[in-house]
Amino acid sequence: MEKILPTILIIIDVCASIPFRRTYIGEVSMRSEIKLLNEDCMPALRKMEDNQFDLALVDPPYFAEYGKEIFPGAEISTTGVKRHRFESKHWDIPTQEYFDELFRVSKEQIIWGCNYYARFIPHVSRIVWDKENDSSSFSKCEIASKSMNIGVDIFRFMWNGMLQGNMKEKEIRIHPTQKPVALYKYLLQNYAKEGDKILDTHGGSMSIAIACWDLGFDLDLYEIDKEYFDNGKLRLERHQAQGQLF
Repeated sequence: MEKILPTILIIIDVCASIPFRRTYIGEVSMRSEIKLLNEDCMPALRKMEDNQFDLALVDPPYFAEYGKEIFPGAEISTTGVKRHRFESKHWDIPTQEYFDELFRVSKEQIIWGCNYYARFIPHVSRIVWDKENDSSSFSKCEIASKSMNIGVDIFRFMWNGMLQGNMKEKEIRIHPTQKPVALYKYLLQNYAKEGDKILDTHGGSMSIAIACWDLGFDLDLYEIDKEYFDNGKLRLERHQAQGQLF
């Protein structure tokens, strides 16, 4: 019977990064480095090497209105539930330079909100996230461009107010455009390869960090907003701590 060695944590205090993780299964070692950076991604992108990342999986801001007002939607839901309202302090809409740099530093790209940035994105293939919320007044789906293979893929996962696709592991909303961890796991499992290094320029709720942690992908994540960064980092740390209990 193969011996399973315990998880080893190595703490690295650099750029507010999260600890390394090494998990051993038999003779195979998987190393996942999650690096969280509370800073503007643009100066960092300009300094990066060509093709430094295997996959850029990004969700840049694409509603200018979010930068001007509190996150839209009624403060009290139709069922009488009080909603948390998010005030966006940093919501700068990306320019041509952002996309030029993104394509330069990454080999492949998945970009959410591509329908708002069609003039910047040459890819014609799409990923559709069906939120299964046909009765809602909010968007029924979200669309991402993908640089790899041709065609349109669909991922179905309910994201409708208090209702979520996995109610046993219901996620607390901490960001106005938060996406479920299940979505990022689907993307990584279907469009990334083992050993790929992932880039996220707008980390937000850091759902992608949890997915990368669980699946063993290295990730560099940038988030300019201090409040979102702190809340997302705490969310990841709590998930990591929970995993160490089992």
